[in-house]
Amino acid sequence: MREFQSLKVLAVFKGIFTRLGVDYAMMEKILQIKLTMDERRVPTIFNDTGKKKEGNQFLKSLWVYGLYGLILIPFLLIGENYIFQMSLAFGMILFILMTSMISDFSAVLLDVRDKNIIQTKPVTRRTIAAAKIVHIMIYIAFVTVAFTAIPFVVGLVNHGFFFAVIFLVELILTVLLVVVLTSLLYLVILRFFDGDKLKDIINYVQILLSVGVVVGYQVLIRAFDFVDLDLAYSFSWWHLLIPPIWYGAPFEVFLNGGSANYLIVFTVLAVLVPIIAILSYAKLMPSFERNLEKLLSDTKKRKKKRNWVDEMGAKLLCRSKEERIFFRFAASMMKKEREFKLKVFPALGMSLFFPFLFVFTYPREGGLEEIAGGNMFLFIYFCNFMIPSLVYMLRFSEGYKGGWLFRAAPIEKTSRAYSGALKAFFMKLYSPVFLVVAIFFLWIFTARILPDLAAVFLGGLLQTLITHKVVTEDEFPFSASFEFAQDAGTGKMLALTLMTFGFVAAHFIATATTWGIYVYLVVLLVALWIGWKRVFPENRRREKEDSGFALNQTD
Repeated sequence: MREFQSLKVLAVFKGIFTRLGVDYAMMEKILQIKLTMDERRVPTIFNDTGKKKEGNQFLKSLWVYGLYGLILIPFLLIGENYIFQMSLAFGMILFILMTSMISDFSAVLLDVRDKNIIQTKPVTRRTIAAAKIVHIMIYIAFVTVAFTAIPFVVGLVNHGFFFAVIFLVELILTVLLVVVLTSLLYLVILRFFDGDKLKDIINYVQILLSVGVVVGYQVLIRAFDFVDLDLAYSFSWWHLLIPPIWYGAPFEVFLNGGSANYLIVFTVLAVLVPIIAILSYAKLMPSFERNLEKLLSDTKKRKKKRNWVDEMGAKLLCRSKEERIFFRFAASMMKKEREFKLKVFPALGMSLFFPFLFVFTYPREGGLEEIAGGNMFLFIYFCNFMIPSLVYMLRFSEGYKGGWLFRAAPIEKTSRAYSGALKAFFMKLYSPVFLVVAIFFLWIFTARILPDLAAVFLGGLLQTLITHKVVTEDEFPFSASFEFAQDAGTGKMLALTLMTFGFVAAHFIATATTWGIYVYLVVLLVALWIGWKRVFPENRRREKEDSGFALNQTD
């Protein structure tokens, strides 16, 4: 078993772990095994070109974080208004770290599979919990280094050595804050809930955190005011609840000589909160591991009940029995599968939030009346930005191994499988978000925008159809592992997302004339009718494959 450089660095802090009651030698051995398994864990995956992916895919993907980190550079070059520059920079850093923690490492934090192996050995709960949290922090540290390495060098060159020292210390504190606060939040949830209900609650908390960090970043930006192109900061008590401002304050204090009381308080919070959090977690580690055992129980009472909304949707939207079956199946998966909801619901939340954000923060002088008379209702197209990623996710499921049932079942037309799933997606996921935004927009912009809302809705349907045609392979919905979800062609998905701007441009052109929007509606309806017939032809027959031989069904 090879030596890891990260463990050699960790050895510097051996005394701290020992004082916290952790068996450092045992923790190091556990980490060595886990890091070795991480290199072997990713199986050979075949992408669209048929080439193999081997090794630790996480480490190989760090260059992407390096590219993202370039967005920090302008904030390090625009001057020395550190409370503004570094608050925004650390807002971005917290955003990246928190989303990585939620999406990639919550499963590691809440993993209970190694309990049967490690807890049967003479290893304390405190040591197991410490190994788990350090395991996560090693990878979060990799993300942090990849994301901030270039900006760190830029800051060192542009602002000097002392700036770089403050930046480095605050990065360490930020990593501690993200990992430990997430762990403590899960601990609180684990304390009060049991079994299957607990799993659902944790799932929704992860979703809310994903949306919350985006909303929080927008709140952060609005803590600063632009006055004649100069930035002005005015303290308000609620700024104490915004961590990125904590991390902007020390630069202002130590480099610009800021001595305002609120700057001192922010600086103290930046240091004190992560330290208190890590000490609290150290005390509560045994309780956290003990409560994790609740995830092994299933206290949910299973009652077979049919959702009348899904039943009505299946009857109204689906013409054949097979399509209705797949509609119900897809609707049930969207409602019950936690991993799917964790991947999809944050995008839904953001598409619900961003139309209002851009409408109400757009510069204006005439208030709500000025907004109501303009074309700002086109911001509702933010609801359609989510469509490509969500349609793509319809391929994946935690229970993908049961996909063989589709191949064994006597399905007459495979086109009905995905047509039913797409209709369920549109009714269960897209339509509720769109309707909420549309109702509020009708209140703001009046009933004059009804034809425009209809055009946006039909455009969303057409975009869904195009996305399905481009990204969906010849397979059934919910029949692939989430491990393959990273294989989406980045360029292809970006083009499909940017397709929304094409619909916006067409809509804007249509509003240039009195009857243009109605002509545009007719064009969309015709395109939908033709597209649906092309994508889901009624004469398509399912091919059965057995031992490499395909037997084509005929009438």
